[in-house]
Amino acid sequence: MSITDKDKEFYAMADEFIALANKQSQNKDQGKVSATFLYAAARFNIFLVASGSNSANEFAASKEKFVDYFMDEYKKMLEEHFADYHEYFDKYRGNKNKSN
Repeated sequence: MSITDKDKEFYAMADEFIALANKQSQNKDQGKVSATFLYAAARFNIFLVASGSNSANEFAASKEKFVDYFMDEYKKMLEEHFADYHEYFDKYRGNKNKSN
């Protein structure tokens, strides 16, 4: 499967966010870094939805649709990364002895 330039840009952008989270994790609690990452994503996504709305009423009426969309997308991504991490757990954790 080939990765398109658009995909490369997507992953490069994600890597920038991950690098920032890793940097913050050096001197901050990882749970707090994770929580602020989620908070920032939620805040930006609501800004995105509001930017595409023509009125406060239109924005409010779209709430369920967009909450469902973002929740579904996050769940898919989380499950994908969980499966990937499970498959390569020892490699990612630097374990020399493979465990099950």
